[in-house]
Amino acid sequence: MSIVLFVVILALLIFVHELGHFLVAKRAGIRVDEFGIGFPPRLWSKKVGETVYSVNAFPVGGFVKIFGENPDEESIRGNDSARSFVHKPKWQQAAVVSAGVIFNILFAWMLLSVGFMVGVPYSVDDSYYGSRVEHAELTIISVAEHSPAFSSGLKSGDHIVSLTAGKEILQTQEMQLVQNFISAHEEIILTYERGDEVKTTIVHPVAGLMDGRRAIGITMDITGILTLPVYDAAVMGFTTTLSLTKQTIIGLLDFFKQMIVGNADFSSVSGPVGIVRIVSDASVLGLVHLISLTALISINLAVINLFPFPALDGGRLFFIIIETIKRSPIKPVVTNAVNGIGFIILILLMVLITYSDIVKIVTG
Repeated sequence: MSIVLFVVILALLIFVHELGHFLVAKRAGIRVDEFGIGFPPRLWSKKVGETVYSVNAFPVGGFVKIFGENPDEESIRGNDSARSFVHKPKWQQAAVVSAGVIFNILFAWMLLSVGFMVGVPYSVDDSYYGSRVEHAELTIISVAEHSPAFSSGLKSGDHIVSLTAGKEILQTQEMQLVQNFISAHEEIILTYERGDEVKTTIVHPVAGLMDGRRAIGITMDITGILTLPVYDAAVMGFTTTLSLTKQTIIGLLDFFKQMIVGNADFSSVSGPVGIVRIVSDASVLGLVHLISLTALISINLAVINLFPFPALDGGRLFFIIIETIKRSPIKPVVTNAVNGIGFIILILLMVLITYSDIVKIVTG
């Protein structure tokens, strides 16, 4: 089921991304030869007007075949060359290339806005909306890898119900009391709520995770459900989208910086295998968590595509900027070769990340 959800989410996000390229290209009068979901071989296709719409066998991808985006003799000098991407003004080329990223950001904004209208987990400590939070509970916000909490199966989003050590039982929403109880015992039965299920697990607090006190490796907050009217939800969705985009850019820049110097931690990023696990966790917690996760993946897809790397939208945009500055086109053989090499590097990077995902699963 998790794999099906992942495929549906990925197909939806890629559809939105390619739809951006498609609509803006059509608007600019550029010929679009094919709009495909998934990668070939084809399972189904239908030609409407001049464009073939296809569904392909491998669902983890998609494409829009824009006439002249990869220049050749036909698109440069052929009978229909006036409708070629390569002969359009630079600002239209930039708009077409950027449209996928923009559509992913807009889609994330829409999803987050819908989430705030339906009701999302939110901290009661927020100075602006905290007073409007309902059904507040003590919630695990994050779990440190290889910590006692991680080994016991606790996950972010779990609600702490009670802690038991011997004959002592603690039922409270006070974080300080929970921290004190954890630090005072060597073995604790922790009861928690995940989605609609109430579960228990045994944790063994250890010293050294938090100021020398015993701890289990979690951060906590009192959160509940925040539901907003349409206008407030749209505003909150917009500001959250901006904040997540900024954090994603900073995180990816730092990752690539560390990769260049040889210190990249691939365990901190996830490929398809890792995202399947994350989707599985989100689906257990409920629809709103799945909506929020989809928005976050959409933002990540947009930011990654915006990086000025060959074969990505950012790389193509970088070429357009160079051509604008030098006032002459880059030779097609150069752009096609560079994009081809960039694509191979991206595939190798994805294989490396997937290997890291599998190692994390095997090692637990």
